Amino acid sequence: MPNKPDLSIIIISYNTAEITKNCLLSIKKSLKNSNLKAEIVVLDNNSQDGSVSTLKQLQKQFNSNLSLNLIFSKKNLGFSKGNNTAVKKAKADYLMFLNSDTIILNRAIEKLYNFYTNNENRFQFVGPKLFYANNQPQPSVGKFYNLWNVFLTFYLQGNKLGLTRQSPNRITYADWLHGACFMTKKSYFNKLKGFDEKIFMYMEEVDLFYRASQLGYKSGFYPYAKIIHLEGASSSSKNKRTFPILQLYQGLLYFYKKHNYSKFSILILKALLLIKAEVLYFIGKIINNQYLAETYGQAKNIVANYR
Repeated sequence: MPNKPDLSIIIISYNTAEITKNCLLSIKKSLKNSNLKAEIVVLDNNSQDGSVSTLKQLQKQFNSNLSLNLIFSKKNLGFSKGNNTAVKKAKADYLMFLNSDTIILNRAIEKLYNFYTNNENRFQFVGPKLFYANNQPQPSVGKFYNLWNVFLTFYLQGNKLGLTRQSPNRITYADWLHGACFMTKKSYFNKLKGFDEKIFMYMEEVDLFYRASQLGYKSGFYPYAKIIHLEGASSSSKNKRTFPILQLYQGLLYFYKKHNYSKFSILILKALLLIKAEVLYFIGKIINNQYLAETYGQAKNIVANYR
């Protein structure tokens, strides 16, 4: 294929015009004077905030060495289906999935690509070191969700304490990598049939990496490529806190059922989720906290009605 890029960078945009713009400009800056020939494929999920016009204007700033290809969906496909759709338009053999709420630091893309292509026999998926906006490391190497890890996550803040997610300072194997950024080959992604489109958003990367591990694919963490992830910035402001929690509840229940966990395990999982929701719903009612009451009232319903 003539002028085939080395790397396709896949980004989903949804009502994040300024955030997506900053992400794209950071990619452009990172790959300035690079020998890496890349394309960016942005799929916009029917944004209503001016993203379409912003993206069309930005497209003029890119060229053949770093092209910006745009897909405008007429409806919100969600994260999983949006990415799967964008991959079909990607021309490169290598894919980099990148959240729109990220900022590339220095030459992180080139570093990650070079490491991956030189270590493909060792790792079939690889992710960079993520940082919060305050430059503190963001835990982005996760352990698969057994019941113990669910308990640590929901009751002991396992992610924040480094019990269920870490941000190592060395190259290491990982169960799963944060979906904000990871790299793989299109052939591996297609072998897995992409993201599960029944998962609208959140938990889709855990499911993908779990299926990858079942096929013998290995995932690696490369801490020398560094990227800022403005966690939550790509969620709509109205539901920025509620939506991820509800999707995590839904996603965990779906994950356990899909991957044929025992009825006993699913029963314990539902109990863990329900107790947490009941307690926070009760607290919300007592202190008149509308966010807690509404969010965990909905979470209770998700668990109670899940079959």
